[in-house]
Amino acid sequence: MNYYWALFPIVGYLLGSIPTAVWVGMKWYGIDVREHGSKNAGATNTFRVLGKKPGIVVLSIDIVKGFLGAIIPFYFLPDSFGANEVTNVQLIASMSCVLGHVFPIFARFDGGKGVATSLGVIIGLHPSAAGSALLVFMAVYLTFSYVSLAAISAALAFPLFLIFLFHEPSFNLLIFSSVLSIAVILAHRKNIIRLIKGNESKMPLIKRKE
Repeated sequence: MNYYWALFPIVGYLLGSIPTAVWVGMKWYGIDVREHGSKNAGATNTFRVLGKKPGIVVLSIDIVKGFLGAIIPFYFLPDSFGANEVTNVQLIASMSCVLGHVFPIFARFDGGKGVATSLGVIIGLHPSAAGSALLVFMAVYLTFSYVSLAAISAALAFPLFLIFLFHEPSFNLLIFSSVLSIAVILAHRKNIIRLIKGNESKMPLIKRKE
């Protein structure tokens, strides 16, 4: 049996493990974002703690590493792998990438919630559904200014778009999208409690001048 495919989940995990928020904060600001704000090593907390420019850098890199984790198997698996096998390896590598972001080996397994990396992953797997989910994210965010609510809404929307809008034939991709959606929601369980209680922090795209 060809075990060449097993390399790609490892590559995905290592890509995901790049702790962008931690490294950017420590390298250029001497700040570990995990000790400030929401204490989360993700793009949202980077925006909150360090500001717009480092936030954009972290967001962009986290999306790119998810995208690479998803597409690398497609381009580098041998021709002996069939289309379904390639898709399955992509899904395993993608999940490994997200897990790497949440539990990064390069940052003592203390990472972020995986939203930006998940976005990169779904762009690599199904760009059209990812774009539709991103529109949901932006609509909810611009309406309510809650990043957490926008992320949860987009996570819920992605598998629904695959099923009802794009009629995705791959059962494994549908299962993956559902698992990813549940994982994102579980990662935001504390945010959900705060949203229900009405004390979740807003992060407006454009701050009003006092």
